[in-house]
Formats: sequence, C-alpha cells, structure tokens
Amino acid sequence: MTLQDKHESLQKILKDLGRVVVAYSGGVDSTFLLKAAVDTLGTENVLACTSIGVAEPGHLYERARKTAESIGVDLMTVEAGEMEDPCFTANNADRCFHCKSLLSHRLLDVAHERGIQHVIFGTNRDDLDDFRPGNRAIKVLGIRSPLAEAGLTKDDIRQLSRQAGLPTADQPASPCLASRIAYGLEITEQRLQQVDQAESFLRSLGFVEFRVRHHNMIARIEVRAQDVPKLVVEPVRSQVVAKLKSLGFQFITVDLHGFRSGSLNEALSQEQKKAGMGA
Repeated sequence: MTLQDKHESLQKILKDLGRVVVAYSGGVDSTFLLKAAVDTLGTENVLACTSIGVAEPGHLYERARKTAESIGVDLMTVEAGEMEDPCFTANNADRCFHCKSLLSHRLLDVAHERGIQHVIFGTNRDDLDDFRPGNRAIKVLGIRSPLAEAGLTKDDIRQLSRQAGLPTADQPASPCLASRIAYGLEITEQRLQQVDQAESFLRSLGFVEFRVRHHNMIARIEVRAQDVPKLVVEPVRSQVVAKLKSLGFQFITVDLHGFRSGSLNEALSQEQKKAGMGA
C-alpha cells in the first residue's frame, strides 16, 4: 500500500466518523491527525482537547495551542485527574492503562456533552507493536485510532506532515513525564517536577532528543550517542551536575547506551509486560 493509499484510507475513515473529538497533545501524530480531521471534516466538526495535568511536559502546551490555532481550531483543556488515582501513582507496569483510561473517560464525557459520537487518538501503526498498555484502554472503551487503522507508521506521518507544512514534522517525541520514573517508584508531583525541570535545563543547553530517567536518588541522562561528548565536556558537565543536584538528585549519571524510547521497559519481565497489557 502506497503512502497515498494510506492517506486516502485515513480520509475515508474520518468521513465515516463524521464529527470527532481529537485527543491532542501537540506531538507529531496527534497534530497530523488534527490537521487531517479539519481538512476532511471542516472545523465545525472537530474539537481538539488536550490534557494539562502535572504529568505533561511543561513546554508543550503553548506550542500545542499555537499549532492548533494555525490549523484553525480552538483548543479545549481537560484534566484527567490521574494523580488522584492510586493505580496510576503506584507506577506499576499497567500505569499507562490507568492514565489513558482516565483521559479517555474524560474525553468521552466531553463528546457526549457536545453531541459528538466519536473520540479519536493519534495511535499509529508502529505503536501497536510496542509495549503500550494505554492502547488496551482505548480498545476497551471503543475509541478509534484512525492513523493505525489506515496503516500509517511514524515515518509515514512525518512525511505527510512535511507535505502539509506542519511544524511538528521533525519534532522529537515528548511523552508523559511519568514515563521517565522507574517502575515501582511512586509517582509524585515533586518527582514529575524534578524531571520536567531537569529536561528543560538540558533543552536550554541545546540538546534535542533526550530523557532524564528518575531512579529515586539517581538521575540517568539519555542523549543521542553522538551527543554524549557534548554532555560530558566542561563547562556543560559541571552545569548539568549542579542543576540536577539543586533539584534533589544525589547522583547524576550518563547512559552510555544513548537515548532510546521506552528504555525503562527494558527492566520489565515478560510476565510483567503480559500483566500490563492485560494478557
């Protein structure tokens, strides 16, 4: 199936849905989905909603708002209340399922209030092959994933985003801050803020694709392998150490393996992964 075939399939899926609430984070996938929905259905049939909970990276909201505005839609904010759910804050392997369930219920409520039949998420085809318990929540609640249904991969979406002139085409992924906290370590607002502030500092130094993983007293920094020398050279090394220690970390480490998405999942056993996916 060609890229054009997939795009046409996406348009057909959206037309069949009619009116939609788009779960919009401002990332690559949800931005393209929002643009495709507006182009296919018209702004009057599309409502963009974004979560503004403490687990969301602080730098994303304003950028997401501006991008939604450039697409021509207003952006509604919602709070899923994940920090009030002990199943989320316990931070077990099924954490993402509970978080996505809460957000999904909130968006379904919004859709019901507006007389809209469908909520759609920006799940892509690649996501279906990864360890993503949140996908189970979407499936259980009957929420649609038009990008995945059309067979669109992350690379496809980046290519189509470039063609559409979207500013997110080459934007690095920036998932929920809770995904930086080691499984089994309780998710607290303080720990989320530590991660957010640490990553904001690295961003200010010019790093583009990276994570600060929270292992209680230890901060494990992942940058692209080619960026490791930049991180450990003076005065950057001393600046990073001083900043992260000021945030409460006692030990600052650099992961020589380099950045990779979802690296905390590497510590999970197959049994834990099966439990997290509801298998």
